[in-house]
Amino acid sequence: MSAPQTTGKPVGMEVSIAIAEAAKLADVDIIAAYPITPQTHIVEHLAEIVADGDLDAEFIPVESEHSALSVCCGTSAVGARTFTATSSQGLALMHEILFIASAMRLPIVMAVANRALSGPINIWNDHSDIMAERDAGWIQVFAENGQEALDLTLWAFRVAEDKRVSLPTIVNFDGFVLSHVIEPITMPDVDTVRKYLPVFDPLQRLDVDAPVSLGPVGMPDIYTETKKAQLETLLASYGPAVEAWAEFEKIFGRSYKPIETYKADDADVLLLTMGGIGETAMSVVDERRAKGEKVGLVRIRLWRPFPFDDFKAAIAKCKALAVIDRALSFGGPMGPVASEVKAALYHETRRPLIVEFVAGLGGRDVTFAAFHLMFDETAAALKAGKAPAPRMVGLRE
Repeated sequence: MSAPQTTGKPVGMEVSIAIAEAAKLADVDIIAAYPITPQTHIVEHLAEIVADGDLDAEFIPVESEHSALSVCCGTSAVGARTFTATSSQGLALMHEILFIASAMRLPIVMAVANRALSGPINIWNDHSDIMAERDAGWIQVFAENGQEALDLTLWAFRVAEDKRVSLPTIVNFDGFVLSHVIEPITMPDVDTVRKYLPVFDPLQRLDVDAPVSLGPVGMPDIYTETKKAQLETLLASYGPAVEAWAEFEKIFGRSYKPIETYKADDADVLLLTMGGIGETAMSVVDERRAKGEKVGLVRIRLWRPFPFDDFKAAIAKCKALAVIDRALSFGGPMGPVASEVKAALYHETRRPLIVEFVAGLGGRDVTFAAFHLMFDETAAALKAGKAPAPRMVGLRE
C-alpha cells in the first residue's frame, strides 16, 4: 500500500484538543454541547475554531446536556453532520435522549471523557458513566491513548453515517488520564481525511418538501418488532465497523480491531482491560514475561456491539482470565464487564477460569503493584482450580 499521508512528525497536543481537531477535520456542521469537567476543553476549542472562522459550522450553546443531545437529534435529523461531547453527570442527564437518538437511527458522534458518577462528588476517571449507558443502543468504542482518540473520532463518523448502520456512536476515553494529558499525536491532513470520510449523505432526512414522521408513537402491536429491528441493526454494524478499520489502515497506516491482544498467543493467564490502563498493563506483562511467565493481555476496543467471536478467539488458549472492571454493578455481579464476559462464555464447552477484579474507581491509580497482585491472585486461583470471590483492588485497610 502507499505510504500514509500525514502532516509529518507527531506534535505534542492535549488529547482533548486532538479530539476537537478531529471533529474539525471531519468538517462537522453542528456542535451542540454543554461544558463539564473533564470534557470541557473539547467544546471550548471547537467554540474557538468556529468563532475564528476556521470551521464553517454552527456552535449551539445550550443550558444543559439534556438540551445538547436534544439539539443534536434535531440537527442530525435534518441531515447535518453532528458532534457533541460530555462526561459523567452530563451523560447521565442525557440518559432520556440517548435512547431516542439510537431508536431514530441518528448518526451523532459523541466523545465521552469517562468519569466517575456522583455521589460522593468525584470528577476523576473510571467507567461508571458509560457502563450506566451500555444498553442505550449506541455503538461504543474505547481509546487507550491520544492518537487512538483522534483516529477513532474520524472512524466514528465513517461508521455512524454508513447507510447500512446509521446509528449514533460514542468514543470513550479516560477523563484526566487522557483528556488533560499532552501526548505525541500525528495529525492527518484534510485531503487524506476527505478520502476516508465522504460527504454526509443521510439515510433519512426531515425535509419540508418531502414530509415524513420520525419517532411516532409505537403501539404495543409494533413496539416489539421495532426494538428487534433496532437490535439487529446494531449487531449488523459489526461488519461495517471492521471494514472501516481496514480502510483506515490502508489510508492512515494504523490498525485497529474489535478485540486487541498483547503477547497473548501462548499465554496461560490473560488480563482483560478497557481504556487507558491497558498500556500500563503491557509494561507489567513485559516484566513478567522477562521472568519466564506465560502471561498476556486482552483489550476490548469495540464494546457495543460486543464482538463475541473475536473475544472467544482471543482467549481460546488461556487457562485463566482476570477481568478488570472500572465500575460497580450495585446489587448484582460486582463488575459489569465480568458479567458480560461470563455470559459470552456460558455455552462454551471449554472456558478459562475467570477471576474478577474492580480497580481504579474514582481516579484511584491502578499501579504496577496492583497489576502484579491481580496476576499473582489469578495464577494462585488457577493452581487451586477455583476462582475466588470478586474483589476490589486498592482498598485502604
